[in-house]
Amino acid sequence: MQAKIPVSVLSGFHVNSNAPKDEYLIPLKLTWKSTGALEPGQVTYPKPTVERYPFQDAKEKPLSVYTGNFELVANFKVAANAPAGPGMAVGQLRYQACSDKACYPPKNVEVTVPYSIQ
Repeated sequence: MQAKIPVSVLSGFHVNSNAPKDEYLIPLKLTWKSTGALEPGQVTYPKPTVERYPFQDAKEKPLSVYTGNFELVANFKVAANAPAGPGMAVGQLRYQACSDKACYPPKNVEVTVPYSIQ
């Protein structure tokens, strides 16, 4: 089973990609809680853009970021003993939003995906 998760970054802001170029940068990361019925699998992230911002000095690497609207694709396996019927997958999206002047504290947002097992 796959679920497409729409993400929207406000105009004038960016978030680091899931694989930023420096280890001190906080990546965009989607994680799932196990439901028993669904086993979380791989999350597919879009291709980031590489950008340089006014706050960076000439020695710093360009940043690997996401801006605007994009989708994450979450993959799940249905457990062999999963009961039939509806359910809700619950996850967490962690990100750090930045403008061209400042970065803000990291945030976690709950993500829910309804599902139905036949």
